[in-house]
Amino acid sequence: MVLADKDLLSIQEARQLVDQACEAQQKWAKASQAQVDRVCAAMADAAYLASERLGRMAAEETGFGVPEHKKLKNEFGSKFVWESIRDITTVGIINHDVERKIFEIAWPMGVIAGLIPSTNPTSTVMNKVLISVKARNAIVIAPHPSASQCCLETARLMAAAAEAAGAPQGLVNCMTQINLQGTQELMSHKHTAVILATGGSDMVRAAHSQGKPAYGVGPGNVPVYVDRSADLERAARYIVASKAFDHSVICATEQAVVADLPIAGRLAQLMEAEGAYFIDEQQAEALRKTLFFPNGAINPASVGKSPQYLAALAGIQVPPRARILTARLNRVGREEPLSREKLTTVLGWYEADGWEAGCERCIEIIRFGGRGHSIVIHAADEKVIMAFGLEKPVFRIAVNTMATLGAIGMTTRVMPSLTLGSGGIGGAITGDNITVYHLFNVKRMAYEAAPPPESALRSGTVPAGPVAGADPQEITKVVEEVVREILNSN
Repeated sequence: MVLADKDLLSIQEARQLVDQACEAQQKWAKASQAQVDRVCAAMADAAYLASERLGRMAAEETGFGVPEHKKLKNEFGSKFVWESIRDITTVGIINHDVERKIFEIAWPMGVIAGLIPSTNPTSTVMNKVLISVKARNAIVIAPHPSASQCCLETARLMAAAAEAAGAPQGLVNCMTQINLQGTQELMSHKHTAVILATGGSDMVRAAHSQGKPAYGVGPGNVPVYVDRSADLERAARYIVASKAFDHSVICATEQAVVADLPIAGRLAQLMEAEGAYFIDEQQAEALRKTLFFPNGAINPASVGKSPQYLAALAGIQVPPRARILTARLNRVGREEPLSREKLTTVLGWYEADGWEAGCERCIEIIRFGGRGHSIVIHAADEKVIMAFGLEKPVFRIAVNTMATLGAIGMTTRVMPSLTLGSGGIGGAITGDNITVYHLFNVKRMAYEAAPPPESALRSGTVPAGPVAGADPQEITKVVEEVVREILNSN
């Protein structure tokens, strides 16, 4: 009975918050560009200044990751994201094609349902709130239950800053009664216009099953190919640092190295110097059983943990200096659990002789669990880089950078985002990094550019139907005249 009461409370809260958001959004839809930008700047500043505190809250509440790294992600989700969208016009006329005589006009979508993961909670709230409000939408946040308090505090802080800067009350809000029924009510509510879902496969499937527009992201099983032409010192440093970053909870993190055979030994040495600890087969077997359940699902107890924590969980020994654990593998698929996405500090290692073989191995890894997501390549040979870009079934190809920071747009020039689309092949509607452009519609006001055909201006002569009592011969004559007119006009 208690559980049923919680369900009802969550459902009722979802309804109330969406109704409030709808009312606020109708007012916000009339805001000027200056008002929108003033409110968003205030929210970004407030979130940025609280980055350290909120990062610490997220790490303590979820048990995932590294507080210092969460601080950096919060700075990215606030200041970095805001700077990337600050100058984008989202109110009124956004484009005028003089030659084609078309005006393009931004139009908000309405109320956004923002589903938040436990792995990157506070930074994802910041990101989604900013791109939603910038597009003149309202947003209701639905946190993962294990990250409810840090998400609530982030939304509360940003809402207060927005209202102080002139936004209507209720424009930004967050659920406090968290369960599946309430989240489903939020997604299915008649006033919810768009679902913005970041999280596991189950969450994304639920978002796509509501009969509403939904931006969902799929899992990332990201391979990193290191070519014989690569700067090996840089590749080794970047791979280890990226995999260790926030204990590997970003979905774009490297999951397996595919090393070109001639440089594999040297790359392994360099990675060891950076803190990669290569485990033996007995240790790898213990980790297989620790990281995954028999059905292939990730063991939540292993997510976002240090190598030393994982070693204790698995009953093995690893040195204190280890930043990541690396397992030498030779298979990809269900029979090799460590070839799956690992949201923790464990990295697979494969060797392939030549970029063509490396290409095939990378595609195999992607098809097993990361269709449409991302890949990384370290190389100086442009032909190899281009071949990887053209051949892989993914929508982010990061070149000579950290996957973690490159795919989200911190170290590359792709649009900054913490919601990374995986395209049609990954079960998503887009392969883009989701940003403000995805959260407003565009009206097109088109002036006449060419006169209509003369035939379109003529009056029709076909009668609506036979008149009661009409002479059949007269009807036949009328039909024959119409047919002759049509044939002559052609």
